[in-house]
Amino acid sequence: MNPIIVVVVGTTDISLIPGITIAGASPELTHYTPAADVEYLLTGRPKSIPGIPVTPDGIPTPAVVTRALTRNMPKLVAFAGGRVRPKVPYIDLGGEPGGDFRKGPALSETAVENILENGRILGRELAKAGDVFIGESIPGGTTTAMAILVALGYDAWGKTSSAGPDNPKDLKTAVVKEGLARAGRLDDPIKALAELGDPVHVGVAAIALGVLDAGGAPVLAGGTQMLAAAAIIKALGGDLGKVTVATTGWIADDRSADFFGLAKAVGVANIKVTRASFSSSRFPGLRYYDRGYVKEGVAMGGALYLASLRGLPVLEMVEQEYERLVGS
Repeated sequence: MNPIIVVVVGTTDISLIPGITIAGASPELTHYTPAADVEYLLTGRPKSIPGIPVTPDGIPTPAVVTRALTRNMPKLVAFAGGRVRPKVPYIDLGGEPGGDFRKGPALSETAVENILENGRILGRELAKAGDVFIGESIPGGTTTAMAILVALGYDAWGKTSSAGPDNPKDLKTAVVKEGLARAGRLDDPIKALAELGDPVHVGVAAIALGVLDAGGAPVLAGGTQMLAAAAIIKALGGDLGKVTVATTGWIADDRSADFFGLAKAVGVANIKVTRASFSSSRFPGLRYYDRGYVKEGVAMGGALYLASLRGLPVLEMVEQEYERLVGS
């Protein structure tokens, strides 16, 4: 296996809704999280904000885990559209930041089509070089994932995960219902994505479609958000039989969501779950992962899966990276 990791980043104004996500120290800082995630992933330090992205309680980004376990693997950043551009090299998919779909369309149809076209081109080229693992960073993404799934015809109400132990399902459901009521009839997938989507889910699906075009078998490295990407792939004619979702045990065991029920409904059969535990870590920030915080993001599920295949000492490697981070 010759893995290439692509992290698709972008923002949605849904993340500015108070209480909807903890993927940032405050709602305003959520727009910096994706850029800082990939800056840290590639260079070992964020450039867009002074410190690494954390939750309001100081729990570190899953990029810590991904960086620790994939140091010797090639990684690319795909910028799907966001309020803050990463200060590291990236491939621009030609999208735009996602808007608050309660107030108007999340994206223009032109942006959706640009991301789909450019993402497919990228996916086709990457498939020639190795096995493509696709991750994401977009605060508020589990809410937009629910919206995308519902807009594409699935019963996803309250079934997507959360970066915190207290999944704000009632708030997410109310936000998505408001968006649906505003959007009205959704006749086709492009319109559904424009009205209720975000740039990152479209980007993940587009790259995967390109890999499929080239005869490859993409791995979607993430949680319930990747099931929304899979639903987009399916809606646009992609073969889900050749798509794998690699996720974490923290997602699989999340009783506030329904990863396996959603996967079955969408038609994702190839699932890899890696059961890492940080409960014995000497760092409190890492121990929180086993208490229902973070769960996924920045291709962590893919990184843990690859580490399991290679027999790597996961906790030791992650602690070394975290210690370096704390020390710096």
